[in-house]
Amino acid sequence: MPASLADCLVVAISSRALFDFEEENQLFEAADDRAYMALQQERLQQAAKPGIAFSLVKKLMAFNQDRQRVEVVVLSRNDPISGLRVYRSAEQLGLPILRGVFTRGREPWRYLKPLHAQLFLSANEADVREALAAGVPAARVFPATAQASDAHPDELRIAFDGDAVLFSDEAEQVFQRDGLAAFQAHEQHRVHEPLPPGPFKPLLAALHALREQGDRPGGMRVRTALVTARSAPAHERAVRTLMSWNIEVDEAMFLGGLAKGEFLREFEPDFFFDDQLGHVHNAAPHVPAGHVASGVANALR
Repeated sequence: MPASLADCLVVAISSRALFDFEEENQLFEAADDRAYMALQQERLQQAAKPGIAFSLVKKLMAFNQDRQRVEVVVLSRNDPISGLRVYRSAEQLGLPILRGVFTRGREPWRYLKPLHAQLFLSANEADVREALAAGVPAARVFPATAQASDAHPDELRIAFDGDAVLFSDEAEQVFQRDGLAAFQAHEQHRVHEPLPPGPFKPLLAALHALREQGDRPGGMRVRTALVTARSAPAHERAVRTLMSWNIEVDEAMFLGGLAKGEFLREFEPDFFFDDQLGHVHNAAPHVPAGHVASGVANALR
């Protein structure tokens, strides 16, 4: 019988999201892949430095103490030779990554469906947009973003924006088109009507299930936060939507347009997801952050 990932939370991650390959990537971006391959082969015995999503991956894999709950797959535009260094670095840094797909510059997102991936992290914006269009939760990472805090070694912490991330951008469209007053009225009128799910609802649901399975004395725990520009009275529909999904978050921050970065600095997530580039850039000096290129705010013009 073939192996199956059906019962796992599957995270697909590019090599640049997992490791700091920015120096090497300068050769790759210059379309000199032979020089890039030679440099990676030369550094095969040299472990790469942790990248922006390293803490997230390490903590996710810690849920596999008694059985396989999380599978991390490297899904990369790297070539197979450079993939050797990815595997070697993972081994040297204590990440038991077994599976990888290396496409030598071609689009890797096509392999997300057969992997049944529930998250894709990549530094390539086009790949992230294609993944989102295919229905896979995906975010673009920025390698210059701050590393995660090491203050919570036994707790996986994830923070999500609301509209166009956990929820659809239905209400955001009203705000963009008609302004704040119309948005508030729209949400008050529909306060008992759950918001349609956004692209990251499946990931939140998977983390909720992981929490239910994995929270035990001495084991890795999950802590989640909703960090949104919503404020009263629009906060209520967001809370009621989560209740209708039977999904809990541990913290909710209704910031009414305040900058999110300093609040996230205090929450100390291993990763934060937002559809607004401004919020991502504001968070980046404090915490690992990824851009979810979905919704009306990210429509290509």
